[in-house]
Amino acid sequence: MSRQLRSVIEWKDPSPDVLFERWSEHGDEIKNASKLIVGPGQGCLFVYEGQILEAYTTPGMVDLRTGNLPFVTTLTRLMQDFTSEHKVNLTFFKTTKLLNLRWGTPSPIKYEDPRYKLPVGLKAFGNYSARITDAPSFFRDVVGGRARFTIDDLREPLNARLTQPLADFLAESRFSYADIDPNREEIAAGLLAKLSPDFTRLGFALDDFRIQGTTFDEDTMRRINRIADVSAEAQAASSAGVSYAELQQLAALRDAARNHGTAGAGMGMAVGMNLAASTAAAQPGVDEATAKLQKLKALLAQGLITQDEHDAKKREILARL
Repeated sequence: MSRQLRSVIEWKDPSPDVLFERWSEHGDEIKNASKLIVGPGQGCLFVYEGQILEAYTTPGMVDLRTGNLPFVTTLTRLMQDFTSEHKVNLTFFKTTKLLNLRWGTPSPIKYEDPRYKLPVGLKAFGNYSARITDAPSFFRDVVGGRARFTIDDLREPLNARLTQPLADFLAESRFSYADIDPNREEIAAGLLAKLSPDFTRLGFALDDFRIQGTTFDEDTMRRINRIADVSAEAQAASSAGVSYAELQQLAALRDAARNHGTAGAGMGMAVGMNLAASTAAAQPGVDEATAKLQKLKALLAQGLITQDEHDAKKREILARL
């Protein structure tokens, strides 16, 4: 008889990580004229005989009307173990904005760098705010028959829908790997625009989508570091007044000179002859010698050649005058 007297239903102290939760304190037989209390920041779906009849989102008290009548149901259903065929499902949900929800790409996003024409694997992570805008649609399409749906459950449909829009946006925006971090706000705004229509159809809205950080996979970092090394060497050569090819020849000459044995000496002689030939063919006369001596002095100051290499090359240039 105590089950027949239930008159007030409310969602008390919901857990912070719960978005949807089915009320089940006294089974699923809600009696006629029971009272439903919807608290601030809450909503409630009234599912009767398998159909969502109402979504209550305004705080206050609601009178529930079903096919069950107090006491009469129990007396007439005595042979059915006090069970009525009029099944009611009350599922509470949160209407407040959910803040600082975290997301991350489950695997690297693969795309081709538009500037360097190399494959890139990008990982990203961040946070967002969210709110339920169409509880019946979200309940039907995402929550389903689960008695509880949490914030962790929400990350599954989000991450599943994130990878392809991110790859599409990077391909369309033509951002090189060096442009990713300086343009995180633009990328986040573009992703929000691509993701919003899909989540709106589910009854869920994304707000304040942010990218907090990005990383690249090991293969990409290896390629990036190689490009950085070559760029630094080319800049150093330019500052010294030589070409990158000449710098490579000087480096090979120095390495060969440090090696012992006939192979090292032969390699050093070949590189030295190539460098001497390219240098001698540049400009004849005193002006040429002066320019070469200035270059040698700059290379010595940059630490690109040793004092012995500088003196030997200087003697060679002066001997030709």
